[in-house]
Amino acid sequence: MFTGIVEEKGTLAVIKQNGQSLTLKVNASHVLTDVANGDSLSVNGVCLTVTSFSRTDFEVDVMPETFEATTLKDLKRGSEVNLERAMAAHSRFGGHIVSGHIDGVGTIRRREKRENAVYFDIEATKDILRFIVQKGSVAIDGISLTVFSVSDDTFTISLIPHTLQETVMGSKVSGDQVNIECDMIGKYVEKMLQPQQQEAKSSTSLTQLLQENGFY
Repeated sequence: MFTGIVEEKGTLAVIKQNGQSLTLKVNASHVLTDVANGDSLSVNGVCLTVTSFSRTDFEVDVMPETFEATTLKDLKRGSEVNLERAMAAHSRFGGHIVSGHIDGVGTIRRREKRENAVYFDIEATKDILRFIVQKGSVAIDGISLTVFSVSDDTFTISLIPHTLQETVMGSKVSGDQVNIECDMIGKYVEKMLQPQQQEAKSSTSLTQLLQENGFY
C-alpha cells in the first residue's frame, strides 16, 4: 500500500525484455536506505517486488499482465521514474490510499501553465472516467493528485512547482502516456452496490412483465 507521495526520481539503468516480460534495474538512493529483497516499491505508480539490490540500485521483474496494462513497456535506458516505498504504519498519511494496481493508461491532451501551476488534461476510457470525481483523488504515475474537472473523455489535474520538479510529470508533454489508478474507495463502493443494482433491475423487469400480461 502506498500514499502517492513520491520520494524520489530514479533512473532506469538497465532494461531487459523477454517477450512480454521485463527486468528493470533502477538507480536510486533514498528508497534504498532500508530496502530488502521482497519489499514492494512503486515505480511510476506500479507496485513491483524488489528481487535484488545494491547500495546504488535495485532490480524488479515486470510480468506480462503488467507489461500490457501499464506504460512500463515504453521505458528506455535513462528514463526517469517516480519511486515510493510501501507505506509504513507509523508514518504520516500525506496523500490517499494507493494500491499500485494500475486501472489503465491515459494520454495527455493538453499542458498549460497558469501562474504557479501547470494544468494537464488527460484522456481516458469510460471505464476509468466513471471513477473520476471532481475534487476527488487520482494517482497519476504514482502521484496523489486532485481532480479539478471532468468531461466526457478527459479529466484535468493541476501540479504545483514542487511536484513538477520532484516527479516525472515535470517533463511530460502533450501526447505522452501516463499510468492511472482510480480512487480505491470508489471502486469498492461500486462493487458493494452491484447486487442492489442488479436486484433493482430484476424488480423492474418483473413489474414490466406483470404489466404486459394484465396483472397491473
